[in-house]
Amino acid sequence: MPTLHWIGKEKVINHHLDVPFKVLEHSYGFDNGKQSDKETNSGNKIIHGDNLEALKALLPEYEGKIKCIYIDPPYNTGNEGWVYNDNVNDPKFKKWLHSVVGKEGEDLSRHDKWLCMMYPRLVLLKKLLSDDGSIWVSMDDSESHRLRIILDEIFGENKFIACNIWQKRYSRENRQAIGDTHEFIYVYAMNPDKFKIQRNKLPLGAKQLKVYKNLNNDPNGAWRATSFSAQGFRPNQMYEIVSPKTGKKFTPPEGSCWKKIESEYFKLFEDNLIYFGKDGNAMPQRIQYLKDIEGIAPWTWWPHEEVGHTDESRKEIQKIFGSQTIFDTPKPVRLIERIVHIACNKGDTILDSFAGSSTTAHAVLNLNKQDNGNRKFILIEMEDYAETISAERIKRVIKGYGETEGKDGSFDYYELGQPMFIEEGVLNEAVGLEKIRQYVFYTETKTALIELKHKDNDTFLGKHNQTAYYFNYESEKVTTLNHDFLATMKTKAEQYVIYADNCLLTKDYMTKNHIIFKKIPRDITRF
Repeated sequence: MPTLHWIGKEKVINHHLDVPFKVLEHSYGFDNGKQSDKETNSGNKIIHGDNLEALKALLPEYEGKIKCIYIDPPYNTGNEGWVYNDNVNDPKFKKWLHSVVGKEGEDLSRHDKWLCMMYPRLVLLKKLLSDDGSIWVSMDDSESHRLRIILDEIFGENKFIACNIWQKRYSRENRQAIGDTHEFIYVYAMNPDKFKIQRNKLPLGAKQLKVYKNLNNDPNGAWRATSFSAQGFRPNQMYEIVSPKTGKKFTPPEGSCWKKIESEYFKLFEDNLIYFGKDGNAMPQRIQYLKDIEGIAPWTWWPHEEVGHTDESRKEIQKIFGSQTIFDTPKPVRLIERIVHIACNKGDTILDSFAGSSTTAHAVLNLNKQDNGNRKFILIEMEDYAETISAERIKRVIKGYGETEGKDGSFDYYELGQPMFIEEGVLNEAVGLEKIRQYVFYTETKTALIELKHKDNDTFLGKHNQTAYYFNYESEKVTTLNHDFLATMKTKAEQYVIYADNCLLTKDYMTKNHIIFKKIPRDITRF
């Protein structure tokens, strides 16, 4: 498969492994229109901090669990007046870029810089997606062709689902030779065979409904007749059909065959699902009842009449805040609603790591209100407006604004906190023992630690795949794995992994009793 090369790629292709793991520090919860210090535990999160570090911070709890990711990354148009939605010259990014690619950073073109920024973030986003999950990425012509190549490289060319065209403008742009009216939304699935389109969430339009009628008072309701022939030649689908009313015989039209083999045709016939016209002389057709229609497969062309346009989204933000924000081209809520409709069930989690004005969370709250769903959102925003715009918008959506009724919802706001390790690989005790325990259990099992009541000692982390894990750690003294410690262990398992500062057990004894000793902090995995 062809791959894309750029200056600095060799420095960032595995950069996600060098990113320090930082903990999430809870700032406040927002529930029922009120803000407090308590966590809502709603599953909805807004995180302020660098999105590369924040994505890594989410791994212990969410690796392989996110059903849908939508991102609207910087478009890299080359304009010097960029805001964050179109900004790779941000001072925070420049500092990160310099530390990653070193002296080469001064020689990079803006396209090299953009690719250096995007690649490690996409790698971590892939780790967070569930086996049946999908990622949706907005982009315009500025980086579209380069984006497609690195998405193929990271997710796999065979994971590509579609490139949707969104009509973002409804009026002509006469300042350009050819008016810019569209953007792209690239879709990749972790497992295309498991990527199920939620067609039942896409209602039929008025024009489509008109073709369903009940001309004969059918007890099954309105229906329409669809063609029973298909293009191509398949020998087992070339047979004669006889009209039961007139005895007229039919064969497939030239260049076609029937849609089903003969045995399947007779099943449809017995179920009264074949129609020969009012007089029985028409070419056989398949009856399709409106009640059986789940919906329609979406096209890759998304016109503004169906999903909104940029002017609509700007007016929505003005309605919420009373004035226009710093965002020149925010996405309309209806656009993100369509993505969530297609990609998610009612209880799934949606992640947006370039949150901006929080359109994604707004869309999730709208849909939950419409169908009584319980979808969750996770937003990450690195800029200082994470609180004043990203979070504030969701507060107002929940409480209601203008004549718009409030939506049920709550969320927790987090800051990106301290690193798990400090100089020379020493554990950072300032993050707290609880978060250290969570980190260690995740590195061992790739699953989140759920603290449950148990009869074991306080160092017990949990049991996973017949292995019991213990983390014997105290900040004020050296801990030791010895026979006295073993006597306090209550969990029965096929194998034991025990962390401590020292070990006084012999190798033979540990081998015989299926014990693995790991030294703190040396043997704690960094990822």
